[in-house]
Amino acid sequence: MITAPDIRGYVVNLPRRPDRRAWIERSLPSDLAVTVTSDWTGPFDGHTLSRAMLETAGYKLFPWQIDTDNPWWNRPLKYGEIGCTLAHLACWQHAANTGTEPFVLMLEDDAVLSPTFLDELLRGLERLTSQTRFDLLYLGRYPLEPDQSALPGFVSPGYSHCTFGYLLTRPALDILLATQLEQALVPVDEFLPALYLDHPRPDLRARFPRQLTAFAFDPPLVGQRPKDEAGSDTEDSAFIDP
Repeated sequence: MITAPDIRGYVVNLPRRPDRRAWIERSLPSDLAVTVTSDWTGPFDGHTLSRAMLETAGYKLFPWQIDTDNPWWNRPLKYGEIGCTLAHLACWQHAANTGTEPFVLMLEDDAVLSPTFLDELLRGLERLTSQTRFDLLYLGRYPLEPDQSALPGFVSPGYSHCTFGYLLTRPALDILLATQLEQALVPVDEFLPALYLDHPRPDLRARFPRQLTAFAFDPPLVGQRPKDEAGSDTEDSAFIDP
């Protein structure tokens, strides 16, 4: 039986956003152990990141901007997008180095959790693990391409954006870290789909080939606060100079 101690939780939050931290902490289950990234020192804030800081820390950017009709790809990366990726990466590294729990829960500080969130998550995990194996489980997301039917209560996700709520198995951490994302930084919500499907961008598909098995709750278990209410720490940042 899967219980709360089987899950190691993380919340991505910036020190300058105590409002967001307070908001999500009101809905976090009391028996779920959670680490918040604003308690760490890291290059996570797009307002203070610079190309020099990234290079000094040994990080490298993927050649992102391409000539395409897709507005997200036909522009430079933003510092906030890279800061968000580095925060998720730091959580994966921390979990791999310090924990033994079989599951790692990732939440961003604008995730919307219901009062029954943990009970529903545990029941869903019990159903899913009794029928199949998986590496990545989306709790919420924005589908950009059609999903495929899977098990009752779950779908095999198509190409999707947003990482405000997902869960990883412990073996998946090793797979994520082995990709050396820090040497080819891309937005985390493009990175994860590349690992469970053939990414629509050939260059991303070549750099990050498919190697995860993914499912998604259907209907979603976690929502996201509207940006006009909570703002966006990724979009509210400068473009990285070419």
